[in-house]
Amino acid sequence: MKNIFQLFCLFFFVFIFNSKAQTGISVSPPRLYFESAAGISNTEKITVTNVSAKNSLDLAVSLGDWEYDLKGENQMHPANSLPSSCAGWITIKKEDTYFSLAPGERRDIEMTITSPTLPKENLASHTALLYVSQMNPVDDLDSEGANIKVSIRSGIKIFHKKPEAKKKKIEITDLKFDAAQKTLTLNFENQAEIWVDGKVTADILNAGNGKKTTLDPIIFYTMPGNKREISLPTTLEKGKYTATVIIDYGDAENLEMGELNFSYE
Repeated sequence: MKNIFQLFCLFFFVFIFNSKAQTGISVSPPRLYFESAAGISNTEKITVTNVSAKNSLDLAVSLGDWEYDLKGENQMHPANSLPSSCAGWITIKKEDTYFSLAPGERRDIEMTITSPTLPKENLASHTALLYVSQMNPVDDLDSEGANIKVSIRSGIKIFHKKPEAKKKKIEITDLKFDAAQKTLTLNFENQAEIWVDGKVTADILNAGNGKKTTLDPIIFYTMPGNKREISLPTTLEKGKYTATVIIDYGDAENLEMGELNFSYE
């Protein structure tokens, strides 16, 4: 039987490990948050661990940009390509940009971010992405027993904001019921100068019998100016309903609520 060789590059932002492969890396923390005024430098440590049982890993550190799309999915871009990028503010020691780890070995990497003296685009918050990439693919078998080569790439999201930027604001822009898809669709926008994270909850009340249906909460992450669309699938009996949707993104003062009356046929 002929051997089949494939190359897999796995992209994640959290703990990385392939349960079938014998290679993996852990990079922590998955996110780093910085707050500093212009001209001030801050340094944080990132821990990279080779969790492989038998394989040594050659690893390279690089930078990139990222953003969320309408659905909240991560979109990757080259470093310094987005207006909100702070990739150019980041420095890493030369000896930490390329290194090797034996099985079970770990290494601390220092990352320094220096906010420029001149404000960039007058934005209050910026982001970047730090990649840790495996440069020596290792041999393994896929689920069908074919020979493959596995290479892993992990990323840490970098967030930076000015100290004076604190206020959060989420605004609901639309709430509607799609009769064909039997789905509630919520649209909202981050109207703050900083990132805003939270959760969406929804209760649906049957106007005829008073029965209430509570949908599973949905966690969301947004950056300034982000528009977000969240679909809330519903399975209901026929009747008239009132949906109450709440966006919770902080304390009691940070709540946004919307209501919608609709018929479910």
